[in-house]
Amino acid sequence: MNKLSGFALLVGSAMALTGCSKKMNQFAADYFTTNPNPLEVVGTHVPATVTGHIPAKFFVKNATVSVTPVLVYGATEEKAAPMTFQGEKVRGNNPVISYDNGGTVTIPVNYLYQPDMQKSELYLNFEVQQKGKQYVLPRVKVANGVVATAALANAGTLTPATANDKFQRIINEKYSADIHFLINQANLRKSELNSDEVLRLHRDLRAASGDTTRVIEEINIQSYASPEGGIDFNTRLAQNRETNTSDYLNKQLKKDNITEFGELTANFTPEDWEGFQKLVAASNIQDKDLILSVLSMYKDPEQREREIRNLSSVFDQLAEEILPQLRYSRITASVNVIGKSDEQLNKAFNTDPSTLTVDELLYTATLTDDLKRKGAIYTTATRLFPNDYRGFNNLGKVQYQQGDYDAAMASFKKAARINANAPESQMNQGLVALVNDDYRAANTAFGKAAGLNELSPALGLLYLKQGDVKAAVKAFGNDKSNNAALAQILNKDYNAAKGTLAAIANPDATTYYLMAVLGARTGNEQMVTSNLRQAIKLDRKYATQAANDLEFARYNISKAL
Repeated sequence: MNKLSGFALLVGSAMALTGCSKKMNQFAADYFTTNPNPLEVVGTHVPATVTGHIPAKFFVKNATVSVTPVLVYGATEEKAAPMTFQGEKVRGNNPVISYDNGGTVTIPVNYLYQPDMQKSELYLNFEVQQKGKQYVLPRVKVANGVVATAALANAGTLTPATANDKFQRIINEKYSADIHFLINQANLRKSELNSDEVLRLHRDLRAASGDTTRVIEEINIQSYASPEGGIDFNTRLAQNRETNTSDYLNKQLKKDNITEFGELTANFTPEDWEGFQKLVAASNIQDKDLILSVLSMYKDPEQREREIRNLSSVFDQLAEEILPQLRYSRITASVNVIGKSDEQLNKAFNTDPSTLTVDELLYTATLTDDLKRKGAIYTTATRLFPNDYRGFNNLGKVQYQQGDYDAAMASFKKAARINANAPESQMNQGLVALVNDDYRAANTAFGKAAGLNELSPALGLLYLKQGDVKAAVKAFGNDKSNNAALAQILNKDYNAAKGTLAAIANPDATTYYLMAVLGARTGNEQMVTSNLRQAIKLDRKYATQAANDLEFARYNISKAL
């Protein structure tokens, strides 16, 4: 080998070994991009993806690099799961980066959100192993701060489901009695007027007339003739029965000193084919299907009667069992029972709640917005009616609204033990699970509460906490709440969010803060400052929040703080 050839071989070998013999150089910040940057809360986590574009002639062939994302906030450094990459001469199962061509690396990042993370920096730490040795390269900053708007989702503002009372101020009762007639006659027989049914009607009417809590709204007389015979005759007959019954009732009301009875109305039906059909259908007559078929085939009353009479095998049975039941006058009284007034209910609770029914107690609780009084009423309901789940469920709702979630859960579980099928207490247990970030338990509880109107906002918040913004928006539907508006903001449907926030009946500090966020995202500085000012006025915590909130990074909000 001549000297020239040996020199060429030496240079070639040195060049071949260059990718192995040297140490790894320092990574540059511009090798990396982070999506999103700044980071952003999704549900309850801060996920992101760091993508590295490693240049050619950089990644040493015999080096292994472990990359650890580190989020630095305050005095805290929180590490995400490391990713390891290797050069092409390393034996291992990690992604390989070519020395000659470089390559692309993907590093997932995920942190459980903490409020102090708003003001933070995301770094990559690099630890290199090469030829049995280990060394550290300088860290590189790849993102700055966390947009925490999604963290404004608040399970504490959800409304637990109420187990409703059945209290009715006015309950309508019907009292009735039938007076039967002989065939082709309209006179009222003494035996009928002295029947238990008629005498009971008069006793009820007298009792109602003398009771200040009852009002006789109306008395109606309906008289009938059975459908055999001619239509003209039956019309006169039914009318006479109606007239005689009306005369009798008017005299009896006068005799009983009943003067206030609303309106007395009277009607008659010449041929009661409808009643005839119902009685036949409910009877045990052998050929009833044939009779019903005739009724459906013929609509003319006289033709119906002829065809029915032609059924000689059954007509005698009809005349004995069915037709006598259709010769009568029915007296019906409509009586309204007036319950306690709101004032009377409140007074009874204050003096002697044991005089109230469970439904009266539950209704009384709805007459106040004072959570302390509501709680006292529901506590009394649980004491007096311990086997009614509604008192415990509604007590739990008050405790939830007061922020005592442990007590609320205990009450909801007690309600569920009394009535395991009650959807209200199932849903409400799910709300407490949401407060505690137990999304699996919340999902299970909500599944047992399907069909409740209050469930949609709860499901919306569950999806929002899990980071599924589109599902959250769909679940919220037309709900007008801070949580629903937040979902629309995160979904970038700013017009819908503005409409939702404007429609909130009782806006609070969070409502105005979300309006400020909406202003920042739509470039409306006046909307930012005016709403921030109102939010901070209602709740001072939002001053600190706004000062660190990257939503407002492009605006001078000092005047609002």
